[in-house]
Amino acid sequence: MALHRDIFWVGRQWAVTGAGIQAVDQRLRGVLDIAIARLWDDDLVCSRRAKPGVNAADFDKALTVARERFPQTPEPDPILAQLEALGVIEAPVVSRVVPAMKLRAEGRLARFLPQWRIRR
Repeated sequence: MALHRDIFWVGRQWAVTGAGIQAVDQRLRGVLDIAIARLWDDDLVCSRRAKPGVNAADFDKALTVARERFPQTPEPDPILAQLEALGVIEAPVVSRVVPAMKLRAEGRLARFLPQWRIRR
């Protein structure tokens, strides 16, 4: 897999790109690459660092640069985000388990109300 077009840092063996941390050696075909979403997964990072032939100092520098470039953000709950987008939730959510819901459908035609579905 070729390096991503957005390159932020290049070391001897690793590069920080728009896709995360990528090995500069393209013969590996992206086997050791770490995506942005998995930068904070310590088990994956330790397993990549323990591979034979990995320059640990270069890998640690790439990891530091990547974590500064892409800080960890909490993932929003998709159900709450959808309810907020539909305007069902007006009050701030006190509990993440049961959102405070207020349905506003009185006096409105059903065909003009926004539809939403729960995906499984």
